[in-house]
This record gives sequence, C-alpha cells and structure tokens, in this order.
Amino acid sequence: MLKKVLIVDDSALIQQMYKMMFARYKCTIVTAQNGRLGLDKLAQHPDVDLVMLDINMPVMNGLEFIKKVKELGAYERIPIIISSTEGTEEFTKQGMELGASGYVTKPVQPSELHGLIESLLMVSR
Repeated sequence: MLKKVLIVDDSALIQQMYKMMFARYKCTIVTAQNGRLGLDKLAQHPDVDLVMLDINMPVMNGLEFIKKVKELGAYERIPIIISSTEGTEEFTKQGMELGASGYVTKPVQPSELHGLIESLLMVSR
C-alpha cells in the first residue's frame, strides 16, 4: 500500500499534477524543488514509499539525487520513478543503471504512471 510519496521536481505545476494523480492512493505527499532539498525531505520522512523524480533541476539534478540516495544505503529499498522531458535512451539508461525503478516521459499519462506504480508495489511486497 502506498502511504507516502516524495515528489522532487522544480515545477510547482508538475508537483500539483502529481498530487492529483496520486489522489487515488489517498497517500501523504511530500515535495521538494531540487535534489538537495529532496535528500533533506527524505531524511525528515524516512517512511517514504516512493519517489517521483525529475531529471533537470537546479542545485542537484535527478541523476545526482539517485547517486546520493544509493550511497546512503538506508533508502535503497525505496522505488524511484524518473520523470523528465528528456525522453532519450541515454537518460533512461543512466537513471536505470544508477538504481531507478522506472521511467516516464513528460507529459506523464496517468494510466502509464498508475500502471508503473502498481507493478512496482506488487514487486516490492
């Protein structure tokens, strides 16, 4: 069951869009505007069940965020879904090699996101 999601994206509009998409899960949403703040939020909310992560952000981008999360080890079990306007195979490959659990391209289709989330939750149980 999805109880808490961390959304790391520098766009307030995208954060709102995700909040609407996650409403069906009746979960708590925590947000951060960049990877550095995302790490801080993760430390404050170690019970996060899923991270939605943008690639292109100021201060610390999504790929750097994944590297740091994996280095910390304590959060290794948390699935990370990358979402970006960068739909290239290069970013997908880099993110997956670093430890992301899935990838969606913006604009994100709710059915695609929900399908990915539900498959990740089935696997992580």
